[in-house]
Amino acid sequence: MDEGIASPDPPLARLLLLASRWFDARSRDLLEEEEEEGWPRLSPAQTLLFAVLDEGGTPPAELARRLGNSRQATGQLIDGLHRLGLVELVDNSCRRGGRLVRYSPRGQELRAAAYRILAELEASLGARRARTLRRLLAEFTSPVI
Repeated sequence: MDEGIASPDPPLARLLLLASRWFDARSRDLLEEEEEEGWPRLSPAQTLLFAVLDEGGTPPAELARRLGNSRQATGQLIDGLHRLGLVELVDNSCRRGGRLVRYSPRGQELRAAAYRILAELEASLGARRARTLRRLLAEFTSPVI
């Protein structure tokens, strides 16, 4: 592309940003329904922590790395989710004195509700479009969160 000549197509970064905002707005609409059923309103940061938490539990330092946060900031997110009864801290059997953050039973219920919401959003895209997006986006295996 020649310098100074704008492409007729919008930059890919802009399209990804707009798609992310569409997804967030649709998610918020569906999450409001969940709040009416008694689920707490989570901040975007708390939601993101939920998204990077492994099924069997994750050490707090690893969560901080995945989120791109300081350990202190991640600790505050964990504390908030713990106070809401959505995660629990347990001993890490692989590391003496270490801890794991894992879903509490209530957190697992919320996680299941969130996955239903995500499935609804994907279905609204149509099966073919969702498969194509999944295939294209799956190529980015090194998260920079």
